[in-house]
Amino acid sequence: MKSYLLLLFTICTFLLYSSAELDDNLTYVWPLPAKFSSGNNTLSVDPELSLVLGGKGGDSSIIKDGFGRYKKIIFKHSSKSYSVNKRLVFDIGVLKIVVLSDNEELQLGVDESYLLLVEKRNGQSIIGEAYIEANTVYGALRGLETFSQLCAFDYETKAVQIYRAPWYILDKPRFAYRGLLLDTSRHYLPIGVIKQIIESMSYAKLNVLHWHIIDEESFPLEVPSYPNLWKGSYTKWERYTFEDAYEIVDFAKMRGINVMAEIDVPGHAESWGTGYPDLWPSPSCREPLDVSKNFTFDVISGIMTDLRKIFPFGLFHLGGDEVNTDCWNSTSHVKQWLLDHNMTTKEAYQYFVLRAQEIAISKGWTPVNWEETFNTFASNLNPKTIVHNWLGGGVCAKAVAKGFRCIFSNQGFWYLDHLDVPWYEVYKAEPLEGINDTSMQELVLGGEVCMWSETADTSVVQQTIWPRAAAAAERLWSNRETISSGNITLTALPRLHYFRCLLNRRGVQAAPVTNYYARQPPSGPGSCYEQ
Repeated sequence: MKSYLLLLFTICTFLLYSSAELDDNLTYVWPLPAKFSSGNNTLSVDPELSLVLGGKGGDSSIIKDGFGRYKKIIFKHSSKSYSVNKRLVFDIGVLKIVVLSDNEELQLGVDESYLLLVEKRNGQSIIGEAYIEANTVYGALRGLETFSQLCAFDYETKAVQIYRAPWYILDKPRFAYRGLLLDTSRHYLPIGVIKQIIESMSYAKLNVLHWHIIDEESFPLEVPSYPNLWKGSYTKWERYTFEDAYEIVDFAKMRGINVMAEIDVPGHAESWGTGYPDLWPSPSCREPLDVSKNFTFDVISGIMTDLRKIFPFGLFHLGGDEVNTDCWNSTSHVKQWLLDHNMTTKEAYQYFVLRAQEIAISKGWTPVNWEETFNTFASNLNPKTIVHNWLGGGVCAKAVAKGFRCIFSNQGFWYLDHLDVPWYEVYKAEPLEGINDTSMQELVLGGEVCMWSETADTSVVQQTIWPRAAAAAERLWSNRETISSGNITLTALPRLHYFRCLLNRRGVQAAPVTNYYARQPPSGPGSCYEQ
């Protein structure tokens, strides 16, 4: 019955919006800004739009490169027709960006706020301008994204226009952590595909790529200190060199996106033993990793030492989920070690996690662990631990009540490989549900949608991520009260349709919004809105 009702809802909403015009009462910026006002004027934008920089951080290459990227997006069509339909005067000819700080360090909690003004210049000057002001280059990037969404190509006049001007936008994110997990172990994803996903994340103002690089199926990453580890890759062609990883981190930084690496221990690690069989307790017990050997922790430390050179983000994910310790008890030398140390397998699991945490902290990282570690031994977890919820609801509420910070990824809503979860369930999921105390709410860093790749490879990964990831992105960026009020079918759905079409125009393969299954072909003629 539930499936039937969802399918009926899908068909009805598809028919409602597949051929509808834009509702002028809605604001077609995704995610919705914190504060904004608009007018009733239409402004033309010069295809030769120039950049003027100001402030201590105005000369940043991050801003210059960002402007170049967005200019190509905005004038994808009109620049070709400019010579044919050249106008004598455009309303907007200059984009001025002022960045107050020259600090380009990208970490959790970096200031991403910005002010955006777009209005026709009156007075003596003949050059109209749009204006972005931000405390950091990363706030300026968010402002550039918003400005690009205000610019729409008019297919009749073949010019870029800004509708509903003048615009006044004062914007900042609701949560500091707005993530997307990408799993490159179950299916290898080429560097180019990872970059495309990072680029698309910036369109929705997501700011953390959680790179789940390694799992039991494959170990594709080069680790110079232990060069045999990537013998656990699927093939010698499906690997990431040390330089590849650095390139991904640098590419992401230029878009204001942190990269958090994960090595999942002690479970999910069978692939490690392909290159170093001593990490397996025995040939028949290939995971969890051997808790009894110092060599195991030497390898973990060596991996972290190498990765610290290319992953500057302050958070490091240590996994810790789905650990079945049965074969520790059935492996003679591990069983003897447990007896010598007067430990149960459950206590050995705790020992392993805590020792890995100590290594991460010694490298200057804050450890992140999946919620099983909290559920099993919360009182003994390092107080710096960030608890990553995934199994169900209520975990963040319990974690923050004990003083831990938390990341929300409830699998019932924010696991993108769960294709039966429709967009509106993703949109309504609330990281602060059940947390009413303000001081405890501040311990929820934000949330993350998870693109596990057991059933998704390069051919379908983008349309599995989008547009449902955008639904979570707005939940994490925009004011809770604003986006939770009213009928979301009438307010959020048309805007999400618009954003999905924006993604498609930018070359992102986003699935139709109203499909019950994310990768199911549309059941009728498609439609993309134009402003």
